[in-house]
Amino acid sequence: MSSWLGGISSGLGQSLGQVGGSLSSFTGQISNFTKDMLLEGVEEVGDAATELQVSNTKLVDIEAAFASQKSEVEISHLKARQSGLQEEFHNLQHSAQSASVGPAMLPVTTSSSTTTSSSVSSYMSRPSASHQGFHGDEMDLSDVIWSQQEINRLSTEVVRLEAEAAHWRRMSQASTAGAAGNGDQGEVLKLQRTVTELREEMSREVDEHQHELAALQDAQRQKMADITRRHRDDLAEYEERIEELEEQMHSGGGPVSSPSDASKLPELQKAISSLQEAADQREKQLAELSANLEEARTKQASLQLEKDEVQEENTGLLQNYTRLQASVTELQTRVQEQEGKSLQKAQLDHEIQVLRKNLAAAEKEIEGLKSMAGAEPKEEVEHADILELNTIIGTLRQEKEVLEQEKLSLQERLEMSEEQIVSNNEAESGDTESLEDLKAALERREKALRNTEEERDTLVSELEELDRQNQEATQHMISVKEQLSGQLREAEAELTGLTAELNTTKDQKRALEQELETQKEKVSQSAFTLNDLHMGKQELERAVKELKDKLGHAQKQSREARGEITELKKTFQEREEQLSVAKAELDQAGDRGAEAQGSQEKERELSELRREFDEMRSSQEKALSEDYELKMENRRLKGESEQAAGEAEELTKQIQESQAAVNRTVREKETRIEALKLEKSQLEGELEQAERTLTEQGKQFQQTLEELTRARSMDASALQMEHERAVKLNQEKDMEIGQLKRDAEQLASDHRDTNEMLSITVAGQKQLTDLLQEKDVFMDTLKQNASDLQKEMENSILVVTKEADALKHTLEEKDKQLGGMKEKTSHLKEEIDRLRDQTSRPQPLSEPRTLDIITELETEITQLKSSRNGLEEEVQSLRRTMEELQASLLLSQQSVQAQQTELEQSHARLQQTTLNYDRLIHARDGEISGLQQAVDQLSGSRVRDSPPVQGEVILQEEKTQTLNQENGNEKHDLSKVEIDRLVRGIKEKETEISLLNEKNLSLTRQLDQLVVSRDEVGKLSQMILQKDLEIQALHARMSMVGGGGHSQDVMFLQQQLQAYAVEREQVLAVLNEKTRENSQLRSDYHRLMDIMAGKEAALLKLQQENQRLSNMSDPSGSQEMFKETIQNLSRIIREKDIEIDALTQKCQTLVTVLQSSAGESGSGSGGVSSNQFEELLQERDTLKQQVKKMEEWKQQVITTVKNMQHESAQLQEELIKLQGQVSADSDCSSKLSVDYTGLIHSYEQKERRLGSLSQELAHVQQTITQLSTTKEVLLGKLDSVAQTPEVVAAQASGASLTADAPSHQTSPTANYERLQEEIVQLRIQLAEKENIIKTLQENNHRLSNSASATESEQRSQADEVRLVRGRLEALQRSVREKDLLIKSKGDQLSHVSESLRNRENDNEVLKQAVTNLKERALILEMDGRTLKEENELVASRSREKESEFRALQETNMQVSLLLREKEFELSAVSEKSATVERMLKDKEQGKSGELNQLLNELKSMQEKAFAFQQERDQVMMALKQKQMATTAVQTELQHMRDKEQRLNLELERLRNHLLEIEDSYTREALAAEDRETELRRRVALLDNKLATSSSAVENASQQASMQVESLQEQLTGVVKQRDEALIRLRTSQEQVNQYAVSLSNLQMVLEQFQQEEKAMYSQELDRHKKEKDEWKRKAVRLEDQASSLQINLDEATAALESASRLTDQLDLKEEQLDELKKQVEIRQEMLEEAQKKLMILLNSTEGKIDKVLMRNLFVGYFHTPKTKRADVLRLMGSVLGLSREDVDKMLGEDGRHGVTGWMSNWLGGKGAQSVPNTPPRPTSGQGLNSSFSAMFVKFLEIESTPSLPAAKLPAHDIKALGVPPPRRTNSAASSGAAGAAALGKRLGESNPFLAARSAAVPLLAGSSAGGSLGHLLMKPISDALPTFTPVPVSAEASAGAVLKDLLKQ
Repeated sequence: MSSWLGGISSGLGQSLGQVGGSLSSFTGQISNFTKDMLLEGVEEVGDAATELQVSNTKLVDIEAAFASQKSEVEISHLKARQSGLQEEFHNLQHSAQSASVGPAMLPVTTSSSTTTSSSVSSYMSRPSASHQGFHGDEMDLSDVIWSQQEINRLSTEVVRLEAEAAHWRRMSQASTAGAAGNGDQGEVLKLQRTVTELREEMSREVDEHQHELAALQDAQRQKMADITRRHRDDLAEYEERIEELEEQMHSGGGPVSSPSDASKLPELQKAISSLQEAADQREKQLAELSANLEEARTKQASLQLEKDEVQEENTGLLQNYTRLQASVTELQTRVQEQEGKSLQKAQLDHEIQVLRKNLAAAEKEIEGLKSMAGAEPKEEVEHADILELNTIIGTLRQEKEVLEQEKLSLQERLEMSEEQIVSNNEAESGDTESLEDLKAALERREKALRNTEEERDTLVSELEELDRQNQEATQHMISVKEQLSGQLREAEAELTGLTAELNTTKDQKRALEQELETQKEKVSQSAFTLNDLHMGKQELERAVKELKDKLGHAQKQSREARGEITELKKTFQEREEQLSVAKAELDQAGDRGAEAQGSQEKERELSELRREFDEMRSSQEKALSEDYELKMENRRLKGESEQAAGEAEELTKQIQESQAAVNRTVREKETRIEALKLEKSQLEGELEQAERTLTEQGKQFQQTLEELTRARSMDASALQMEHERAVKLNQEKDMEIGQLKRDAEQLASDHRDTNEMLSITVAGQKQLTDLLQEKDVFMDTLKQNASDLQKEMENSILVVTKEADALKHTLEEKDKQLGGMKEKTSHLKEEIDRLRDQTSRPQPLSEPRTLDIITELETEITQLKSSRNGLEEEVQSLRRTMEELQASLLLSQQSVQAQQTELEQSHARLQQTTLNYDRLIHARDGEISGLQQAVDQLSGSRVRDSPPVQGEVILQEEKTQTLNQENGNEKHDLSKVEIDRLVRGIKEKETEISLLNEKNLSLTRQLDQLVVSRDEVGKLSQMILQKDLEIQALHARMSMVGGGGHSQDVMFLQQQLQAYAVEREQVLAVLNEKTRENSQLRSDYHRLMDIMAGKEAALLKLQQENQRLSNMSDPSGSQEMFKETIQNLSRIIREKDIEIDALTQKCQTLVTVLQSSAGESGSGSGGVSSNQFEELLQERDTLKQQVKKMEEWKQQVITTVKNMQHESAQLQEELIKLQGQVSADSDCSSKLSVDYTGLIHSYEQKERRLGSLSQELAHVQQTITQLSTTKEVLLGKLDSVAQTPEVVAAQASGASLTADAPSHQTSPTANYERLQEEIVQLRIQLAEKENIIKTLQENNHRLSNSASATESEQRSQADEVRLVRGRLEALQRSVREKDLLIKSKGDQLSHVSESLRNRENDNEVLKQAVTNLKERALILEMDGRTLKEENELVASRSREKESEFRALQETNMQVSLLLREKEFELSAVSEKSATVERMLKDKEQGKSGELNQLLNELKSMQEKAFAFQQERDQVMMALKQKQMATTAVQTELQHMRDKEQRLNLELERLRNHLLEIEDSYTREALAAEDRETELRRRVALLDNKLATSSSAVENASQQASMQVESLQEQLTGVVKQRDEALIRLRTSQEQVNQYAVSLSNLQMVLEQFQQEEKAMYSQELDRHKKEKDEWKRKAVRLEDQASSLQINLDEATAALESASRLTDQLDLKEEQLDELKKQVEIRQEMLEEAQKKLMILLNSTEGKIDKVLMRNLFVGYFHTPKTKRADVLRLMGSVLGLSREDVDKMLGEDGRHGVTGWMSNWLGGKGAQSVPNTPPRPTSGQGLNSSFSAMFVKFLEIESTPSLPAAKLPAHDIKALGVPPPRRTNSAASSGAAGAAALGKRLGESNPFLAARSAAVPLLAGSSAGGSLGHLLMKPISDALPTFTPVPVSAEASAGAVLKDLLKQ
């Protein structure tokens, strides 16, 4: 098979190599053809003939190349006909050459970059199989490739230089147009010189490239000629070889004529066979070599791919880095240049303003104004220069964006930009020089100002107008500034929005990374849960297996129990029969014994028999009940097994469901990860878009900045302020950069903190896992102890089984004694019969003899009774021993159960004690501290507290004594007491203990924790005893109450506390070390997982990039190619199927023919036909296999094609989705930006409104305060006005009182009158006050009105102030916005540079991390291997130690068993001796002896118990020793495990293995327990049986002596049955042995048969190989055919591609034809216009008569003969415009009237008829007969008739496939030829006279076609007019013919 596959693969490789080579060469030639076709626009071809020659030569070249390809195909066919070895060798050579040699031909690319990329991608996508002819042409191919690359590079440089020349041409034109009179002619001249130099360089480079192209083409032609020569030589050699081989075949295949030939035949056959074997070996070697080669190739390809990917990434990163560096440097230089220029221009502007001020101060001369006017255009010129610089910068940016990848072009552009900067600097220096000139002119003009003071008034008016214009310009500039500030605000808003979007995208990215990390953690957790589920599944399977094993054991036990029940039934029936016989005998003996003894003995015997019968019945009932219980247990076990099976099925279902759920979750997580990756890629794309938009906005901002700089160039002071602000901004930016750096450092520190927190949490988790592992280790130790205890139990079970065997032996001895007793009874029966006979005879003399006999019988009876009593005593002693054994067994069972329960409790409590150990120690420490405090407190009261302390001490001493006693008796009681003491305060956690008990029931059932619990409890008890001793010592010291002893006790206690703390710290340090090791292992594991995940992500990324690149490179054409390839493959597969069907039919027909021939042929030819038939059958099988393989291959191809289709569809859908998402995101971003700008505007408006409202509030508050002040003033005035009259009145009244005091007494009436006057006055004052109040109120109203008016005025003023402030704020805002712009741009630059550096650093770090991770992975793999080896060594050592330990245990068990057997024998001998002594003592002493015997037996039993206890202690000591050894081994194992914990996976595997072993141990322990219970039950049954049987034996031996013979017969029957059963057993064993022997024989026969089959198969394989070689050859031929078909197919596909290209070219040419048709129509219109002009000229010349013509006519009339003068007159009439009828009439009148004079002669005669419309053409005969004048006259007649308009050219006459389109250069010639060919029919109808009148008339003469018909006067004027020729193209040169040829091939 391997050789056949190797042959197929080699054939396929050869055919594919041929196809690839032919394809590459053919595509290269087609690309050459297309290149030539496209470059024909550059070449200038003068004539159609030269074009034809060029196309013909190219076609000839293509045909030659194609012929060489055909010759290569023929060579491949001939090679395929050679032998298999040469063929495979050549295939290997070709494969090696295809791996080494590159592609044969490169597709020649055109100047456009798109075609190069597409052709290169399409070429690289094809298989790189080399051409057969290119053996050792690697250097030539590399030269070709290099030259092609150089050509492409130089073409791109030419294009670039042309673009630069055009740009500089435009610049020079603009500079000459804009600044014609400014002295820039030197720069223009320089630029012109550089342009000319560049053109010369271009022409030189083009010439060099053309020379190189010519040289390359020559070299390639030479190579093609060499290759064809080589191929022809190879063809000739191969043909000669094939002819020689065919001749040899013919000579070898000729008829055998001589015996020498017959003798040579076997030799030849041997040689052929040896050659075939050698060929098979070679084929095998070749197959192996090919497989190795393929593996090496795959490895090399994978390595190359990785290398290429890394190189591409590096190159891309380097390109990005260099590009960004260059852009940053360019931006920095430009910013610096612009700042310098702005500063220089500011200085210049300042100087210009100073000069203007001087000029304005002068204000005297028009020349000063002219200088001002001249300065203003100079400023405009400077602005134009700035604009030109900006345009130059924009063009340079565009060029940079277009040509980022070309470093050389960038360097050249940089040099050009530097030259521009130099020229600009020169221009600025020129400006400074012009300024100096202006200063000199100013000085001159100041001198001239003194002369021109008279024109000052006019200048003043003009200056005012100029000031007005200047103000308008400033207002315009302010408005422009406001607009720009608005634009700047919008831009800043957009910038802020974009920065916010950037921040949000970054946050989203971080969130996505966090989600990725969480997903990874979830995946790891799910993996852990999966592992746990697998572990649970394995445990459940183990439980199911255990339940099945238990079922099987239970079934076996039930079968055994049934067998025992049947045996018991049989024995019961036998015993019942014996009983019935014994009853009958007893009845008879009772009848006889009535004579000898009384009825009392009979009754006693009957009662004994009944009792025995009842006992037998009870035993039977017990057996039945036990059988029923066993049946019930069987049913219960079956139900449990069914339940367990159902639970196992449910668990398997749950596990499957959980696995499915886990798979789903994993898939969902994978899909989420993929979606996150897609989102990440989308976000990266959005980031790139945002960066692009930022760059574009930066460009816009730069443009706005430049405009602002232009606008600001008017104000030098503003520029200086801005410069200062820029400096401040730079400082602020530096501060911000420092802040950002600090923030970055803070973030890094936060990141480190978070990492430390994570590491701490991971360490905590690792500590927990370490604790769990320690618990697992503890469980393992407990399980090991359980296994040890299980072994001890097995030993005890073996002892019990031995005891049961001994009891069986005793039973057999008793049965023998029974047989002896039966024999004795039979003898007694015989004697009784004899005595009956004797008694029946009458013998009177024999009475004394009878008396003697009776006495003898009585003595014998007494002896028998005594023997019976001895036997009864022996039976009773045996019963006692059995009862004692049963009691001891029950006690042991109870003790074992108690130990089990205690062990369960101790296991649970031990866990709690291990947890609460530190707590108890702390509690004891607290007690010690409390006791110390009590010592300090109770120093005075020692007498009172001493008695209870002593009591406690006594109690504790008693407790310790009792505990020691219990330890002496039974140590597990001590453990129980100590545990009860320790766990008094831990009743709260008994629920947890119960849960742990439920979990660990399977472990605690075993008797495993005995040793460990005893040891650990002993240790704990020792610790507690030590603490108790310390407490007792403290109590004693308290009782002592010594003043100096307290400090010593305190110091002692402190030392103990420190020792305990040190121990605890050591334990914690050990725990920490373990946790750290586990954390390191876990971190290594996670790191490896991360490495694997990273590799998988990188693979996914690479796959996505590959898919993307494949989609980008060939979106549409590749699908068409795929479709075509699929169709071709399907066609090939159908053809192969058809061929296979035909071959199968041929095989079937051959088989039928062979069968028929075999049937017809005789016996002699039968063997041959059968062999042939077998060979044909084998051939058919091989063919079927091949057909199957081909079908599988076909299905694989179909599946791959379908997968590709699905993938392409999915990728297209994803592309569409991504495009939609991108568009939606862009729309959303635009909407958000619009909304954001709107919100900003609304926010600003609201802020303005708030400011205005606050100002209004302030004004209102001011007005309120003013009103309040005015109100207070008014109220004060009112109070003063009210107070003044009251004061006056009071004063007046006081004065009057004092004055009128003496007179009051005298005149009271006067007083009364005065009072009335005063009242009147007061009323008047009141009225006045009221008037004053009214006036004040009116004043208040007026004041309020005036206040409102002032408020309105203040409001208007405030509004004006607000407007002014708004303007100020707007200006400030614009300034701030500009500052912010500068800040944002600086920040953007810093951000971009920082992001670049970060990305570069990240990339470098990632690369280093990848390399480090690879190295770490390799190191870890090496470490893993070493650790695996160490683990294997450790496992082997542990196995050896375990085997040694087991051997020691087995030897120990054997020794103990031997000891016990000997002790049992001793005990049995001692019991026998004791029974004998008892018998003697009974006879001698009687009852007193019995008492002594009982006492002795008690003593002996006590001694035995003591001995048993000693034995038990010895066994316990041995067990302890073994435990110490096991603990030592366990410590060693623990150390080894600590070493093994470095690899978690190995540990888990070992743990699983240990768990399985422990499960098997638990199963064995359970089985041992079941066996023990069964043995105990059997022992009990045997005891019962022994008791009943012993009683029955005693009774039967004493009373049933008559039935011994029958019992013997029954015994013999039973013995026979037993012997028969034994014989059956032996026969069955023999049958088993025979079966085993027959099995071994069968195996031997099978092996022999297999060896024979192998031999047969090897022979058949050899035959198959031979047939396979033949089929290989056939397959090679078929493959050659397939390869040829594939070549044809590929050529057809290539032809189709070329046809598609030609159709594209045809479409181009049709477009060109349409353009030419338009030109033709234009020319046709021109022709029609010319013809119209001709007609006009003809019409104008018809009325005029040429003098020369009339002179010639007149002279010709007189020179002609008189007979023909009438013709001349008719001609003259026709020239003069007379009609024929008038001429005939005049001639007739002349004949009639005889008119005299030359007129009559002139008008006389007949005229010849002539048809003007269809003039006859002159023939040769007419020319010979007629004269020259007649011919001339006829020519005039022909030409005087109006000619038809020129025929329009139809489109189908011009549209030829192979014709190249008319170019600009040869349009005139080709159009002239076309006009000549189209108008060749009307050559004779043109007028020669009219050629001289107008040169625009299209009158043409053909160069070759119309030469014979044309006249000498006709002159060709084809040079001046456009003509069109349909070029005659040969069938070979036409594109249709080319296509047909290609499709045929």
